[in-house]
Amino acid sequence: MNSTLHAVLGFFEKGGPFMVLLVLLSIISLSAILLRIWRLRESTIIPRQITDAVESLKPGDTLEALFKEMDARPSAIARILRTLLNHLNWSKSENLEAVQTTARHEVARMEKGLVILEIATGAGPLLGLLGTLSGLVAIFAEIGGSGDPIIVARGISEALNTTIVGLAVAVPSLTAHSYFTRRIEMMAVQMESTAADLLAKLYQPQSDR
Repeated sequence: MNSTLHAVLGFFEKGGPFMVLLVLLSIISLSAILLRIWRLRESTIIPRQITDAVESLKPGDTLEALFKEMDARPSAIARILRTLLNHLNWSKSENLEAVQTTARHEVARMEKGLVILEIATGAGPLLGLLGTLSGLVAIFAEIGGSGDPIIVARGISEALNTTIVGLAVAVPSLTAHSYFTRRIEMMAVQMESTAADLLAKLYQPQSDR
């Protein structure tokens, strides 16, 4: 166990200052991933109780049950639907525009933090490459004219440590960014569908202004 820990610590120590930056980048990236997992839970964005209340609403029904569910479960869909309900005295087209504006704000809030993963995806391999090149320069400067192939091989192996870590940071960051982007798109479509359903029920053809 101690030998394994020593080998791991040695691996990172040989990476030099660029390894420190990569470790910090990995911590930031992991924090962003965990935070997005927590924030993008469907129960906190589109609670089933609110969508069920919209689906069960019939023309002429009161909105008391829907308001009760929105008050009990503050969420992105609740804020979008509240915008719709607060502007029922507007025309359908004007209300739709207000709802779309609120929806764009909510999607932007959901996407908050994804830029960190995008930066980690691009910066990780570049920092790794810089670390490797820096290590190679130092290696060739030290060996001078000795040209010992064992020393050169060991030095190159150690210099490549930062490249390995850089890719190890980039791959999960890219995967998480793609997953969260797709998830946000799916939830945005679902929120749009729910809002459109409520809009259609509240603006009947004969009352459309």
